[in-house]
Amino acid sequence: MNNPITTNPISGPNLRAGVIGLGWAGQQHLDGYSRASGVDLVGLAGLETEHLQRLGDQYAIEYRYADWADLFAGTELDVVSVCTPPSLHAPISIAALEAGIHVLSEKPMALDAVSARQMVDAAKANGRILDVSFNHRRKAEVTAAKDLIDRGLLGRIYYAKAGWMRHSGIPGLGSWFTRKATAGGGPMMDIGVHMLDMALYLMGEPSVQTVSASTYAEFGPRGRGGSNWGISAKTGGDGTPSYEVEDLATAFVRMTDGATLLLESSWAQGIGHDDMYVTLFGTEGGAELSWNRGSGPQIKAWTQIDGVDAQLEPQIRGNGGHAEAIADFVAAVRAGQLDGHQGDEALTRALIVDAAYRSADDSAEIRLEPGSSV
Repeated sequence: MNNPITTNPISGPNLRAGVIGLGWAGQQHLDGYSRASGVDLVGLAGLETEHLQRLGDQYAIEYRYADWADLFAGTELDVVSVCTPPSLHAPISIAALEAGIHVLSEKPMALDAVSARQMVDAAKANGRILDVSFNHRRKAEVTAAKDLIDRGLLGRIYYAKAGWMRHSGIPGLGSWFTRKATAGGGPMMDIGVHMLDMALYLMGEPSVQTVSASTYAEFGPRGRGGSNWGISAKTGGDGTPSYEVEDLATAFVRMTDGATLLLESSWAQGIGHDDMYVTLFGTEGGAELSWNRGSGPQIKAWTQIDGVDAQLEPQIRGNGGHAEAIADFVAAVRAGQLDGHQGDEALTRALIVDAAYRSADDSAEIRLEPGSSV
């Protein structure tokens, strides 16, 4: 058996942490580091002067910069969270990794799979940890489902459905969220990647063979379906929002072991309520995980125990999120545990999303070869 890949563990003094990006995600990371033991928040970077001052004061952060490059030049950091628009994830993360800093990036990993692979290469070349904050994987319902699978109660998961469908939830019409150059895509990049991550995690990280997808933009281009997420910054001489991405995406993913996944995500759709779900079909049983259906988070499973049909409803205690993702990241840095913490799983998600967009553009099924950059 191969030994785990490690670097020198860190003990003794607290880790010196920085956060880049002052929006909602950046604020979640600030809160997470403030709760983590053995961590000192020492650096903060972002363009919004008012937020920079307010958050810096709130968390007593000594070093504050508008430019992330100045943060790296002026502050000694052990770890940094990158919570900017996706177009900046790769350049900032690579610069940090090359400076010897461990990186926790927000999702999606990068603007595209090519940039994501460059991040992974930088982490491996510099012997540093690179994690991506898939906070929804930490939901208690997902943890409960994984426990059922690990105990063999569902058998092998051969088919799964996962989706996050919003009735009205386009973030910041006209902001960076709806511009391809800064966001890379629409709901598939923003919320669909969360569902993709949860599904692949529960399916046991199967190798992907092909992806077939379609995308639609029926609401955003007409200025409909906006939400309070993001910054409302309308552009264009006619006063209409700048909208360059999809508002609905659906994909069919085929694995090399024959398993399949149906994935859908939408920011705006003619449905009566938001819907977020993962449904698992296994050789020994199945499970349904759901959120936003009016009755709170739920998980139900069906299987056989000693030959008797059984319906299971695991007890849900607490709920993970960004704080747990940050705690896992900090623990990996402390232990010097590179194995499984250099971005490979997140790169797989980026490759699938890239293939989905290419499939939609070409109206064709896309095959992922081993080591493919799509």
